[in-house]
Amino acid sequence: MIERPSYVLGQAVQSTDFLEVFNPWDGSLVGRVGRVDGKTMAAAIDGHRASPCRLSRYERSSILYRTQALLESRREELARLITAESGLCLRETRYEVGRASDVFAFAAMEALRDDGQVFSCDISPNGKARKIFTLREPLGLVAAITPFNHPLNQVAHKLAPAVAIGAPVLLKPSEKTPLSAVRLVELLYEAGLPGSLLSCLHGDLDEVTRPLIRDPRVDLVTFTGSAAVGKEIAATAGYKRTCLELGGHSPLLVLRDADLDLAAKLACEGCFRNSGQRCTAVRRLLVEEPVLAAFTERFLALAATYRCGDPSDESTVVGTVIDAAAAESLERAVAEAVARGARVLLGGERQGALFPPTILADVDRQAWMATHECFGPLAPIIPVRDLDDALQLANATDYGLSSGVVTNQLDWALRAVKEIKAGTVNVNEIPGYRLEWSPFGGVKDSGLGIKEGVIEAMKFMSTVKTYSLPW
Repeated sequence: MIERPSYVLGQAVQSTDFLEVFNPWDGSLVGRVGRVDGKTMAAAIDGHRASPCRLSRYERSSILYRTQALLESRREELARLITAESGLCLRETRYEVGRASDVFAFAAMEALRDDGQVFSCDISPNGKARKIFTLREPLGLVAAITPFNHPLNQVAHKLAPAVAIGAPVLLKPSEKTPLSAVRLVELLYEAGLPGSLLSCLHGDLDEVTRPLIRDPRVDLVTFTGSAAVGKEIAATAGYKRTCLELGGHSPLLVLRDADLDLAAKLACEGCFRNSGQRCTAVRRLLVEEPVLAAFTERFLALAATYRCGDPSDESTVVGTVIDAAAAESLERAVAEAVARGARVLLGGERQGALFPPTILADVDRQAWMATHECFGPLAPIIPVRDLDDALQLANATDYGLSSGVVTNQLDWALRAVKEIKAGTVNVNEIPGYRLEWSPFGGVKDSGLGIKEGVIEAMKFMSTVKTYSLPW
């Protein structure tokens, strides 16, 4: 069993109260982490506010590169830890460690980039012989709250940009998957990050998390998770910056001219990767009627090869969802769709926290899974008449995170890009495709429009100072 502490300014906190972490596959105890109380959290905030970053760009970049090297050297250890606490299969967790490694590499590069600007003041008849300069200064303290579904990479997306810009972070990881987060924190310390720039706390919602969000000494709350929790954070945080990367209900549009083999592959990867537990996962397959039967046949045949089971088995392609309660909610969504006339073509029945890839045909447009985010490997197929119908249905949701369209017609692809109300529209690719460097975020209930990704995160974790000199 793994036992890890909370860390305050780089120092392990001795605890007598622990949060236990269980393996979703077999229910075994994976480990436990030490909880802290509100007094410890307040002391951590005081310590960070009293210790501004004194590291040079070069020093910050070097720490980030060293962290990347540590991630690469311990990829298998970290992948197996993520698998044990999350139930995700090794295919997914090894990939996740690689993505986190990319985040640190990109942040290391950006730490060296001087993003200041220069403006000449004599370009206006009202100007003077001066120049205006800008520079970025880090925020005093960032509170980062991370989810269970990417327990290493989501933490990397909060911590690496903060180190790059020099902003101290107080991390509150998911209580369901805290062990991976603590391990990453320890790797950062090992790479030379001063404790004054990072704390990692585990504690109760009312004693630690909500007071942390409300505290006026916190300049930014950055959160990834559900829309319901994001809205609560927005209402609780008060007059401070928030970055809320929330849920999604991403459609994949399969148009009548689509390469159906490609469409089937994208549907499988989009619906079933990470056990469907991604905010960018495909939640609706909107398929034009002329290719509905042919697409369904290909999709069903490919999905049948996605072996589900023990996440630690090398042959497993789809592991568990996060816990049995999550699997039960998926089972209820399937039953509700069937009651409305849907047909289950594959899967549909859970075993504990294991919920297999599930394909449903003839899904009513008002079914729960067609209108709400169901966080698991569900693939509802919804026929559409034409592109107009597909675009209308794609936008008929409170979410607007990502989307995809499969077509070989440039004008149809461009129309989808222009008309789908989402932060991302990918052509002939899954909705969730991204580079860790590029801007990422959504609209409507998928977030407040602020983007994540290394470059954008460094911007919202800093402020622009403007000054001028005679010239």
